[in-house]
Amino acid sequence: MKINQVEELVGITKKNIRFYEDQGLIKPERDPENRYREYSMGDVEKLLRIKLLRQLDVPCETIRKVTNGELSLDSCMAGHMDVLSKKQTDLEHAKEICGRLKDEVNNLTDLNASGYLEEMERLKKGGAHFMNIQKYDVKKTRTGAIIAAIVFIAIMIGLVAAVIWGQIMEPMPIGLFIFIEAIPLAVIIGVIIALVQRINELKGGEYDEARKY
Repeated sequence: MKINQVEELVGITKKNIRFYEDQGLIKPERDPENRYREYSMGDVEKLLRIKLLRQLDVPCETIRKVTNGELSLDSCMAGHMDVLSKKQTDLEHAKEICGRLKDEVNNLTDLNASGYLEEMERLKKGGAHFMNIQKYDVKKTRTGAIIAAIVFIAIMIGLVAAVIWGQIMEPMPIGLFIFIEAIPLAVIIGVIIALVQRINELKGGEYDEARKY
């Protein structure tokens, strides 16, 4: 069957299905004539199992180990229950602090954040985990940079197309045409290079020293 049929049967998107293929969790057969993927009911059953485990927040790497026989399902579930119990404890810590903030502080300007942060640091030393705000902020910044670059590149591509259309309608000297076209193309290349550098900076922990929460 084709991927559209699988998408309907399993209830997950084609993008997710492709992702699970890339992760090696399913390996559909290929049509020998056109090399198109041919999914079987066995693949559908595998995807349903993956969907179940992912909705339980089991990581793909762990699912891969279970799929490959490196880890039994009962061991997987036992280990994941420990992880969930730890997350539940962390949520209880956060919930308790939120409750105290609600009861003890009326206005943000009255909030003595230092005392609460010190308490949270003590809890972290005991094994607790709280939201990694630094990781979240960096991800948000990276997404914003990518969106801005895509929009700007789209504008430059539109400008290139407009110049080409103008050249067709009313030709200009070829040298001038090449010069005008080269400007937006150079800008596009520059934006792409800058975006790659920006992403690498963020991956490299540019904010590690500037944002120590």
